[in-house]
Amino acid sequence: MVKGIKICGISDLETLDFIVNHKFPPKFVGFITNYKKSRRYVKYEKLEKLLSVEKNQTNFVSVLVAPDDLILEKIKKLNFDFYQLYDVSPKRTKIIKEKYNVKIITALTIKNQKDVDFYKNYIDVSDLILFDGKGYEKSIGFEHKLLNSVPNSVNKMIAGNLKIEDISKFKNKDYFIDLSGSLENEEGKKDIKKINKLLNFEIKK
Repeated sequence: MVKGIKICGISDLETLDFIVNHKFPPKFVGFITNYKKSRRYVKYEKLEKLLSVEKNQTNFVSVLVAPDDLILEKIKKLNFDFYQLYDVSPKRTKIIKEKYNVKIITALTIKNQKDVDFYKNYIDVSDLILFDGKGYEKSIGFEHKLLNSVPNSVNKMIAGNLKIEDISKFKNKDYFIDLSGSLENEEGKKDIKKINKLLNFEIKK
């Protein structure tokens, strides 16, 4: 069955407060920390305020694309449980994990089987492998059947243009599910009604 939910791209206190205090909170909440092309990007000063809330049962995730040492040093005192790393080599991932004593979600963008198989390089340095679409700031999906080759022993998460209704398709899979764009309104802001539907749906699925 689905292991749990990650809600990504949170950028305001009202939405975050609703999520962490929900009767059925998600396993993870993600914050876009250094990727300024994303409309979900959160400036450092705002991150400080967001991450000061009581997280209750939820893990806070810093989403980082090819982070340099400057941003890593800047955020090291913030209340993150995981760093979600895009475009970071296995060697540098290990260095980051050990230096900052943080759990790692390695994010791989997927188009074909070769992209999927790249996870093997990160098994020893990652706590979770995220298989995402190629869109980065855009929500682009991929063929999930490509993941059938990944053994159950791998702790994995999937993302990429997923909707609430898609969760039932994975009821026999041992995945964490990561949603973002499908939880937003027409203005691109997180919609609390959609989030509430997701969290209740996830429990009842």
